[in-house]
Amino acid sequence: MVFTIHIGAYKPTVMYFGLTNFPVTFQAMMNDLFWDLINKGDTATFIDNILVATDTEEGHDGLVEEVLKRLEENDLFVKLEKCKWKVREVEFLGVVIGPKEVEM
Repeated sequence: MVFTIHIGAYKPTVMYFGLTNFPVTFQAMMNDLFWDLINKGDTATFIDNILVATDTEEGHDGLVEEVLKRLEENDLFVKLEKCKWKVREVEFLGVVIGPKEVEM
């Protein structure tokens, strides 16, 4: 099973029990919901992970509001305990992303 994200193809190494086409379907939905933000380069999605990165705090707040609005409009939600807000460095898909570099 291989599915496409905005930067290429991904093949999981673990099979999700009982969720035959779930990853592909959910990723396609996330790509559709956030296509314009992904294409601008401010947002990245990978299944149920959303990364929002901006140059300014004001721009960041507005973009986070837009992401949360789109999730709510589509009956989706975030678990606050799994969220990180306004951090300068974050681990995303196994790499650490900071303001000027990406580390493995």
